Amino acid sequence: QVQLVESGGGLVQAGGSLRLSCAASGSIFSINNMGWYRQAPGKQRELVADITSDANTNYADSVKGRFTISRDNAKNTVYLQMNSLKPEDTAVYYCHAPRIVPLRTLTPVDAWGQGTLVTVSS
Repeated sequence: QVQLVESGGGLVQAGGSLRLSCAASGSIFSINNMGWYRQAPGKQRELVADITSDANTNYADSVKGRFTISRDNAKNTVYLQMNSLKPEDTAVYYCHAPRIVPLRTLTPVDAWGQGTLVTVSS
């Protein structure tokens, strides 16, 4: 069974930095795009950034120049480096991989992580 396991959330002051990690567990044949979404209280889940298997990236306008997404294909892991954090970045951050192909079944699955809370204090 394929799972996405996130880590790295926490409490940080405005202007600080955090690094989120998301590792895909299980025997995996391939992963296409991977991304990070976030959901603040009372708001819809929104895309923060995503990255293709060959490292093309896409960012929400609100995080451009402050956040960097990267991935290690050998480790099936995606990262989100968050700098110059603002209180409005406070949210639960979710890792998402819309197409993971498990080695055992070769049937693509759409996977979400359980979420990790990022709180930025002013």
